[in-house]
Formats: sequence, structure tokens, C-alpha cells
Amino acid sequence: MLEASNNNELPVIPSKRYFTIGEVSTLCGVKPHVLRYWEQEFTQLKPVKRRGNRRYYQRHDVILIRQIRSLLYDQGFTIGGARQQLTGEIAKDDNNQSNQLVRQLRNELEEILQTLKK
Repeated sequence: MLEASNNNELPVIPSKRYFTIGEVSTLCGVKPHVLRYWEQEFTQLKPVKRRGNRRYYQRHDVILIRQIRSLLYDQGFTIGGARQQLTGEIAKDDNNQSNQLVRQLRNELEEILQTLKK
């Protein structure tokens, strides 16, 4: 799904509960208008909307957006193909996302440990 090589060019996802559309845009390398369009095309992508219709994305939304970005930009899928790929792999993705989160958290903790050792 989201390969490590693609992940290296994107910034690490900070440990926050909610992200604004601008932050997600930076974290995923996609413009805000593209994120709004993807919300219409991918039913799995549903950010929380608060007052003023402001979007707040959670960590799992950011990971999903990175997967969509990888499918469209790196692997060359069309919107429809990416949609099929995501819906066909939901069960497998749950495990992959959990593993990816664990790996990322471990890397972040190792970085913190290295900083503390200095």
C-alpha cells in the first residue's frame, strides 16, 4: 500500500489529535482543494467538521490520504481504480495501518531517545 520509499519524502505525522486542512496539505504534499475533491470521491475520507464548516482531520485520515496519494501519483491508478483498490483491501489495510502506526511510533520514540541521550 504505502511503501516506505514514498514515506521518506513526506514529513513525519506529529502526534496530535486533529489536523487542519492546511497542515494535512503540508503533511501529504497535496493542495487543499485536492483534499476537498478527494472527500467527494472517496467515501472512507470523512474529516470532522466543526463550526464554520472547518475540517479537522485525524491521524487515520492523514494515513488514508497518503495512501490515496500513493495510489494516484506513484502507482498511476485512476480515481476509480484507487477507489476499488481501497475498498477491496479494507481488511488488509486495517492490519497494515496498525503495523505502519507502530513502526512510525517506534521510529519517533527512537528519535526522542537519541535526542535525550545527547
